[in-house]
Amino acid sequence: MNPPGAAPARRSRFRRAQGVAFTLTGASLLSLAGVTLRHMESASGWQILFYRSGTFFVVVVLYLVIRYRSRVAAAFLQVGTPGLVVAFSLGLGSAGYVFALLLTTVANALFIMSAAPLLTALLGWLVLRERVRPATWAAMTVALTGIALMVANGVQSGRLLGNIVAFGPTLSFALMIVALRKAGDRDMIPAICLAGLVGAGLGLGMAESLVVSRHDLLLCLFLGVVQYTGGFVLLALGARFLPAAEVALLAMAEIVLAPIWVWIGVGEIPALLTVVGGTVVVFAVVAQALMGLRTQGVGEPPADALPIRPGPPGSKVR
Repeated sequence: MNPPGAAPARRSRFRRAQGVAFTLTGASLLSLAGVTLRHMESASGWQILFYRSGTFFVVVVLYLVIRYRSRVAAAFLQVGTPGLVVAFSLGLGSAGYVFALLLTTVANALFIMSAAPLLTALLGWLVLRERVRPATWAAMTVALTGIALMVANGVQSGRLLGNIVAFGPTLSFALMIVALRKAGDRDMIPAICLAGLVGAGLGLGMAESLVVSRHDLLLCLFLGVVQYTGGFVLLALGARFLPAAEVALLAMAEIVLAPIWVWIGVGEIPALLTVVGGTVVVFAVVAQALMGLRTQGVGEPPADALPIRPGPPGSKVR
């Protein structure tokens, strides 16, 4: 006979294992962007943005139509001003993400963007008056040192523009998270869907032509359906079962894997300053995430989970 509490404990372990699997798989899918872009034949950044964001928008719209049916319009209307901030910040950030990966090494871009959780903490303090722990301030200082090394490497290698562009999606991601927190209990999946429309609209307006080779089109569709949509959906699912700090920590797998894929796939090897600076940034972010786990507890439910988890309008979401 099982002792009292054995079944709930098993369920808790299973749910945590699900969360870890979802999060690591999502981060792994997101890490494929760089190597996929390196295999494009001739598609421009704007063309890639249009097809990547457009397919993301279509997939998420289909999901929302299936979920809400006749109430889908109400689901979009309830996102309010925070939802518009989410849509534009993620949509513009997606554009910056594509161009950062095209204009500098994948390692440079991803290491710089990995500082987003620290910038989020700073914006949360400024906008939402959320308390920032002294350890987080220290992590920000350390991360800035690493970023400075990578920017210096960009100056030396002639890739400074790409490094600067990488700050765009970093800021956009931080703005998106703050807006999600501001939204409270509202379902923000429709807002994230609109981000795809923003990105696709930007690509449509800026691209000289939407004609791309069959090879590039297939890669763009992979980016939109598998890498972008699949990655975000799995991270959102992971956040249902894990504390937010643990999700942030496990999602760092994207930063580690992305430079490995381009090294294996196209022989792109990051410079020494990039490796050193990136290691410093990752160390700072991981330390900050571990502090969050220590404060919250590994087995606790994600009480501070971000409001993007699927649910009817007005429900509690990630």
